[in-house]
Amino acid sequence: MTTVRDIDARGMQHCETTALGVLLRHQGLDLSEPMLFGLGSGLSFIYWDTKNMGFPFLGGRVKPFDLTRNLDTRLKLELLVQETTSPRKAWENVVASINAGRPVGLQLDSYYLDYFGSKVHFGGHVVAMYGYDDHDAYLVDTDQQGGAVSTSLTSLAQARAARGPMTAKHRSFTLTAPKNLPSPQGHIIPAITACADAFLNPPIANLGHRGIEKAGKLVRTWLQRTDNPQRDLPQAALLMEKAGTGGALFRNLYRDFLAECTQLLDNSHLRTGHRLYAEAATLWTETAALIAEAGESGDAQRLVQAGTVLSDLSRIEREAMQALSCLRSEAV
Repeated sequence: MTTVRDIDARGMQHCETTALGVLLRHQGLDLSEPMLFGLGSGLSFIYWDTKNMGFPFLGGRVKPFDLTRNLDTRLKLELLVQETTSPRKAWENVVASINAGRPVGLQLDSYYLDYFGSKVHFGGHVVAMYGYDDHDAYLVDTDQQGGAVSTSLTSLAQARAARGPMTAKHRSFTLTAPKNLPSPQGHIIPAITACADAFLNPPIANLGHRGIEKAGKLVRTWLQRTDNPQRDLPQAALLMEKAGTGGALFRNLYRDFLAECTQLLDNSHLRTGHRLYAEAATLWTETAALIAEAGESGDAQRLVQAGTVLSDLSRIEREAMQALSCLRSEAV
């Protein structure tokens, strides 16, 4: 068995921040999960529905791996990304890193992992790998999936080779922190204002505050959108609350990020943003509950209520991001 020494195999709430935490702690940089998420400008929103989809999807974060790239840029890390169409070369890339004493991040389809309880294809899943033997790979995944886990080398190869929405070509990556480890404090304002700009100025109506407003209108039709509302609506609600989002469609994580920032920076706009995201987080959990209840009962009025709450959320989050965007004028 070959393993990287001194691994802190701590599972967190979200897969990408969990993997980033493992890689950065090994470099001597230990940041909270909300701070990793916030510095990576991870918060977003998308209402996603296509003809090929069985049911609409509500997403609450930026695209897979964008968070990692954002964090790399912000903290001036050295991000080495390797992709290949060759399974053999993909395995050699990983083995070389681990043999050199470095954990490696992997983007893959969680469907194939032995330990994964929910067999749903998700090609944007990220794990940290820190060891292997003749039969198994040793990974760190979210706390919900078990933290320090293992999966067969066969299943890992299938997960990495998968093709479909959000997949990458056997993507693996490592992070190297500079010798003078960065303090997050100086990077907070740029991370927040970049996130606010993207949220307030979405290129299409499905994204940002406009996407939430659109969701508020379309969610009212969801009972007619499916042949199996008792399955699909509770599943949508579960994805909002439990599928690695930290609860409230990532709003709990962003609320806690802003709370941590208020301990580092004394700023009224920051406090306003935190207050509004605390309100928003509660309302997102309420929305998920209403959607689940609508599916279980068939009561369309629950979806009307959910639509009203989503309309309120569009306004609340827009006001929060407008306040947070004001931080730019106060940045050094």
